[in-house]
Amino acid sequence: MSNPGLKLALPILVGRSVRLLARLRGGGSAFPGLVTRKLAPNFIADTMAQLPHGVVVVLGSNGKSTTTNILTAIMREHGLRVFTNPSGANLPQGIASSLLAEVSLTGRLAADVGVIEVDEAFGEVICRELKPTAAVILNLQIDQIYRFFEPERVAQMFRDILAQVSKRVVLNRDDNFLRSLADDLSDEKRLDVSFFGATPEVIAAAPHGQVLARDYGNEKSTRLAALNAPFAEVVSLDGNNSVIRVGGVDNAVRLPVRGLHYAVDTAGGISLAAAALGDTFSLETAIRAVQETKTVYGRGEVLKDGDIDIEILLLKNLASLQLNLDYLEGTPDSVLFALDAGSKDPSWLYAADLSRLGYVDVVSGPKAAFVALRLAYEGIEYGTIEPDVVKAVQLLQRTPAPASGKRTLILDYDQMLLTRKHLGYKDLEAGAA
Repeated sequence: MSNPGLKLALPILVGRSVRLLARLRGGGSAFPGLVTRKLAPNFIADTMAQLPHGVVVVLGSNGKSTTTNILTAIMREHGLRVFTNPSGANLPQGIASSLLAEVSLTGRLAADVGVIEVDEAFGEVICRELKPTAAVILNLQIDQIYRFFEPERVAQMFRDILAQVSKRVVLNRDDNFLRSLADDLSDEKRLDVSFFGATPEVIAAAPHGQVLARDYGNEKSTRLAALNAPFAEVVSLDGNNSVIRVGGVDNAVRLPVRGLHYAVDTAGGISLAAAALGDTFSLETAIRAVQETKTVYGRGEVLKDGDIDIEILLLKNLASLQLNLDYLEGTPDSVLFALDAGSKDPSWLYAADLSRLGYVDVVSGPKAAFVALRLAYEGIEYGTIEPDVVKAVQLLQRTPAPASGKRTLILDYDQMLLTRKHLGYKDLEAGAA
């Protein structure tokens, strides 16, 4: 592996200086990576080309951060040094910023493999630089309609990204769009295609399934999927306890977070690890890594606030909200619900089934009034409206301790960052994306 050399020394030094200044001002950002890429346009390509085991990428409407976390843990448990981008840093400048923290001044990257979460809208551009050998696509769900317009557009993004992948791809067999994509890839005979998923019985038992987008033109596209059993398949789920079948053998797997979405993401991570590691893959090692890893921040994460547990459920889009609500442990008895101004058209909230919520103590975020109206429309009572999420959390903290010992915070990304910081968890680089 060649060293990119001294040509990167100045861009890296400048980028690190900008990074230090950004941190001194109260948080990191993707700006250092943007500056470095301006000075060295091939910064990502030059550094990532050093990795002896190449790069694998994680794609999908939801679950990318969780699966990247799982896959990284599996690779490390197999003895590999892994470079990965932190959750949210899935745009080119975010990946470059992550690299700045890892490379030497001459661009040397001390890692064996890259596990990279990629935003679908920028995936083709990023993957031209990363030159990934393998990819996993988790799902195609309705996400940010104002940004992507139609699911078919995202499906085309996935096709364009996979044109940059050189060896193999692992797909969710239960997703109609991805089954159609698998058939196309089979005709091309360029990539090795395999699958993961959940049994029909497990999906039927979920209140709203996997909340996948419908591919109305190809709902019966099962040609390749019908010929190939999934490498990893969720066959049982009870809270955090799952059974994942691999190679015809059922394996009990304790998940870091409860829910069908986390179980399926785990099956996807195990499948890609097996595809990437080949003969060196150990299922026992992979399961151990999954069970020992911690959840990604904000994704079912439980924080401590004195004697009270604070569970944060990420509100990203219809699918993420619905799946998190579906797997609540009963009706939560202390709830904050916050929606940020970044949700330009939050009308999708009317498609969500909010019946698992009995009462919302505090409604917050710049679009608190919209959330309050939606709750009222559902017949769900709420207490206080406080647009400032930090003040809203303080209000919730002053309410009597819940009988369950847990407060449930349903937050979108920006509100989640502010809340974690208020609670004393300042380990994130706000704005990394």
